[in-house]
Amino acid sequence: VARHGVRRALKGMSLAHSSVASTVATSPLAHRRKRVRDTSWTRASLPSRNLTASPIRSATRLSEDSRSDTLARLSLGFSGTLNTRMLRTRHGVSPRMSANDDGRPSFEEMDPEHARLLPGETSVSKNKIPVDWRATGTAFVFPAIGGLLFGWDIGVTSGALANLTSPVTSGTDWYSLDPFQTGLVVSASLAGALTASAAAAVSLGDKLGSKRELQLAAALYFLGATSQGLAPSLEGLVAGRFAYGLGIGFAMHAAPMYLSETAPSSVRGLLISLKEGFIVGGILLGYLGSYAIVGQEGGWRTLLSSSSLVAAALAVGMTTLPDSPRWIAQKGGSEEEVRTALQRVRGRSAVGDAFDQEVQAMVAQSGAGTTGGVAELFQKRNLRPLYVGLSVVLFQQITGQPSVLYYAEQVFEAAGYDSDQGAGVSVILGLFKLIMTGFAVKYVDTLGRRPLLLGGVGVMTLATAVLGACSATLAAGDAANAPITATASVVAVFMYVGAYQVSFGPIAWLLVGEIFPQRVRSAAVGAATLTNFGSNFVVSLYLPTIINTFGQAGTYYLFSSMGGVALLSIYLTVVETKGKTLEEIEEQMTR
Repeated sequence: VARHGVRRALKGMSLAHSSVASTVATSPLAHRRKRVRDTSWTRASLPSRNLTASPIRSATRLSEDSRSDTLARLSLGFSGTLNTRMLRTRHGVSPRMSANDDGRPSFEEMDPEHARLLPGETSVSKNKIPVDWRATGTAFVFPAIGGLLFGWDIGVTSGALANLTSPVTSGTDWYSLDPFQTGLVVSASLAGALTASAAAAVSLGDKLGSKRELQLAAALYFLGATSQGLAPSLEGLVAGRFAYGLGIGFAMHAAPMYLSETAPSSVRGLLISLKEGFIVGGILLGYLGSYAIVGQEGGWRTLLSSSSLVAAALAVGMTTLPDSPRWIAQKGGSEEEVRTALQRVRGRSAVGDAFDQEVQAMVAQSGAGTTGGVAELFQKRNLRPLYVGLSVVLFQQITGQPSVLYYAEQVFEAAGYDSDQGAGVSVILGLFKLIMTGFAVKYVDTLGRRPLLLGGVGVMTLATAVLGACSATLAAGDAANAPITATASVVAVFMYVGAYQVSFGPIAWLLVGEIFPQRVRSAAVGAATLTNFGSNFVVSLYLPTIINTFGQAGTYYLFSSMGGVALLSIYLTVVETKGKTLEEIEEQMTR
């Protein structure tokens, strides 16, 4: 039989030679493989480890390939390395290949589950793991609703206050509020958020876990919204605002943690940035709601209480989700419990070696049953991530956002916009912010965190400098250049708002959810949330004093200089985290 096979092979030698030559000349696959073979064979040019194929079809293909290769080796095996290389691809060679270039297996010859990479490569990119959007989306949308309710409060406050303090629309006998009482109504929710952030940072957040913390936030949102709508007095309204603020504090602490600990690394940036989109969407809805109740008696009650339905949806939705798998591991849960929780939030993508390795890394790196408090944040290994997390949320507040938005309406009026359409200015800016947040959501996992931060903060710094120059020109009374200056101010406002929404807006909270070690994550995120709300409170409190001291132009220049400091800090300290698991980021940040 063997001699008969050899005779047949030798008899077909000329046919095999002509077949190979013909294939080199005509096969489209050869041309395609030529282009692939001429590349650097990076990780991206290899098939995903997560592709699956029919075992029967694969076995048949391999059987046919073996027969083809055996025949070719018998007929061409004496022709040297060039023919050997042709055999390995079975479709010819690239003219750019050298005579002693080692052949590489074709895509068809590779078993996606067991293929070995070339020297210098370690693993197939985790970005190739498919995402089950049904499971991942469900695990995203309910925590994101916590951000939506925060944005709603920002958007409705001014409209509800205007309706409440009008003798025509208030519907109360305590509508005449003095400046202190007005400030009390506005700041009560911020006071609640600060209180909740501090409680979460100290111990409560770690004890509850992000799921139960979000359920607590939902209950406080519901209680606060209902209390505001039914408030019989100023004291009752302030108490309702404080309860709602507690919900904000717990939600803004828990939501980024839950999303970062459950989302696949390939889309973690997209999802946490999209949560910022929910906040902006809530602000926009609040503006629209404020516009809808203009002239409506008691409209402020409807406006402030309507969020109770959304809070109820958040509470119900969170009951359908598991605890964070990393929190389970941190509390000493078994590997099977961690695996089950992660499978529930990953769905059909929770298979394969990469998934198993992620589960094992969670359990191994958790330090089961132990957590670190606030004091541990100041250990040497945690100082770097602590600085990065706190600095980005601090710079988020002290680089001009309150000032730019506070004076946005005046800028539009100087450009000829109708002063009676203040709500229209807010809606325009809200829509623009939503669009630019969408840009960040789309590109955060491709461009990366650092480029968006550096580019966005750079534009913010330039925009505040332009606003300072325009303010100085308008204050000088230069009538000839006033129209151009006013138009430049409007452009600068849009530049600032757009740049903020692709940088500090989403990326600050994304980094806060990513960079802290698991052992101290709850305390660290709590400290970052407290820093954010605290700096917001201080800037809002002292902004009138700063403007009175430095003037409007000087205030813009001050914020521009802070933007320069922020740029330097980001360049020197913020690392790129796209596509990495939280365990890989922890190892990188605590070296």
